Amino acid sequence: MRKLSMDDLNRKSAEEFKNASKLPVVAVLDNVRSMNNIGSVFRTADAFLLEAIYLCGVTAKPPHREIQKTALGATETVNWKHFEATMEAVNSLKAEGYKVYAVEQADQSVMLDKFKPASGKIALVFGNEVNGVEQAVIDVCDACIEIPQYGTKHSINLAVSAGIVIWEVAKALNK
Repeated sequence: MRKLSMDDLNRKSAEEFKNASKLPVVAVLDNVRSMNNIGSVFRTADAFLLEAIYLCGVTAKPPHREIQKTALGATETVNWKHFEATMEAVNSLKAEGYKVYAVEQADQSVMLDKFKPASGKIALVFGNEVNGVEQAVIDVCDACIEIPQYGTKHSINLAVSAGIVIWEVAKALNK
């Protein structure tokens, strides 16, 4: 085996990325405080050709050095919008025909390994690192998705959660 070089990987240019067909998925960040998490979600969104990221409430927006540290340029490729409130973003998505899913531990959540995304456009809401997704937002979502966990902590870093969920959704939508 030989490790692949950057040339071997045949990466898209920023222009090719902008013109590429996107996965019909929007990641919604609900009052995310960590700019490292925000940058990591941008990088994941780039990797899976997501349609956009919606940055809501106190979630910082580019350009910012702390976001760039983990985004590695993905803020220049991935479309993003800022909303004053997460509910505003969710209502906009629903009006555009998106099915909206909160990634949260809830009494009627669907475990990720059992989740079958609806065909068409979907949005995934990822919550604040301490408080999770706002209850008012959960109340208007189509469902909650929960990542099965088996240890003692029952919480996963937001950027890691986004990577896990986006990977599973991308696999399901690309079948």
